[in-house]
Amino acid sequence: MKKRYIKIISIICMLIVFFTSSIYAFSPSDSKLYNGIDVSSWQGNIDFSKVKNAGVEVVYIKSSEGTYYTDPYFKQNYNNAKANGIKVGFYHYVAARTTQQAIDEARFFVSTIGNTNPDCRLAMDFESFGNLTSSQVTQISLTFLEEVKRLSGKEVVIYSNAYNAKAVFGSELTKYPLWVANYYVSSPSPNGKWNTWVGFQYTDIGRVNGIVGNVDKNYFTNGIFLSENTKIPNVEPKPTCDGLHNIVYTVRYGDTLSGIAYRYGTTVSELVRINGIKNPNLIYVGQRIIIRCSEDKINQSTITYKVRYGDTLSGIAYRYGTTVSEVARINGIKNPNLIYVNQILKINSNYSTGNGTQGTITYRVVYGDTLSGIAYRYGTTVSNLVRINGIKNPNLIYVNQMLRIN
Repeated sequence: MKKRYIKIISIICMLIVFFTSSIYAFSPSDSKLYNGIDVSSWQGNIDFSKVKNAGVEVVYIKSSEGTYYTDPYFKQNYNNAKANGIKVGFYHYVAARTTQQAIDEARFFVSTIGNTNPDCRLAMDFESFGNLTSSQVTQISLTFLEEVKRLSGKEVVIYSNAYNAKAVFGSELTKYPLWVANYYVSSPSPNGKWNTWVGFQYTDIGRVNGIVGNVDKNYFTNGIFLSENTKIPNVEPKPTCDGLHNIVYTVRYGDTLSGIAYRYGTTVSELVRINGIKNPNLIYVGQRIIIRCSEDKINQSTITYKVRYGDTLSGIAYRYGTTVSEVARINGIKNPNLIYVNQILKINSNYSTGNGTQGTITYRVVYGDTLSGIAYRYGTTVSNLVRINGIKNPNLIYVNQMLRIN
C-alpha cells in the first residue's frame, strides 16, 4: 500500500513537471544560432569588414521611426553590410498612438526601405506606449505588421523586451515570431505566450571590432531569415498633390472625416463642402474624397511643448504636422533619439486655417489627454477652450476630437 502511494505521488510529480515545462518552455526555434548585432545612428560610422571578421553574421539596421524620421546611417549601413556578406534586416521604431497612424508608419517604413534586398524579416520595434492600454498596443501592432506585410510582400517579426512580451503584447500577436531582449542572462525568461524565439538580444553593452562604443548583441535562428530575398517594392510614403492642388483619397476601414482632415492639414467643413457630403459622420470604405492642399490654406505657428514620459520626437512631429529634422534643427538637438521628460521644445507647426481666420490652431485629442492638460500646454484656460469649442462637459473629451485652441 505504501509503495503504491509513493508510486502515485511520483507519477503526479512527473506530470506536473511535464505540463509546467510545456506551458513555460521558451527556447530557440531551432538549434543553429547565428551571431548578430543591431545598429542605428548611435553607432556612427561602422567598419563592416572588421565586423564581419569579428564573427558577426547578421545585422539589423534601423531604417526609420514614426512617419518622418529616416536614420541618417541607414543606407550607408545597408550598402556596407551587404558588401561584406553580412545578412541584413531592417527595423522600424513605432511611435503610433492609433491604428491609422500605424498604417501611415507601415507605409513610411516600406517606402524608406524600397528597392533594397533584405535577408531577414522586417522588424517592428514598439516599446514606448505612453498611456495606451494593452489592447490598444496589440491592435496598433497587428495593424502595423499586417500593413507592412501587405505593402512589402515580406514576412515580419516582433522585437520586444521580455517584460512587454509577457505583460503588454496580446496573445493575438503570437502568430508572428518574437525577437526578445533580456539582458545578462543565458536564456530569455518565459512569457507564457510565445514558446520559441527567433532572436535573443542578450546585451546592450556589447563590444565588436569595427564599432566604436557599445552595441546590442544577439543570437538569431534560421527563423529570422526570409524565405526569399527579392527586392522591396517602391511605395509612395503618402499621396502627393497634383498640378491642380488636389489629392484623391480612398477611404479605408477605421477612417473618420476628422482624422483625414487632420492628416492632410484641412478641416471637416472644407471636406464636406468640396465633396458634397451630407453627413460628416458617415463615410464609406472605398469612397473617394478630394482634398485640396494648396499652400494658402496653411498658416505656420510657433508653439512650445513639454516632453512627457513615452514621447518620441517622431511622435511629437507627427502630432503637430511637422518633421523630426525640423524640430531637431530649431531646438539644436544633435541626437533625435534622445529627448528628456520635461524638456521644452519649440515647434513650428502647420495648422489648418480653413475658416479663413489667420492664426487659428486646431488640436486633435489623443488618448490620455485632458482639457486642463491641453490648456496648460498651449497657455490658455479650460474655460476658454470650453467656450470656443462649445463643450458642455469639460471632463468629457474624445480621442480624435478636433479642438480650436485660439
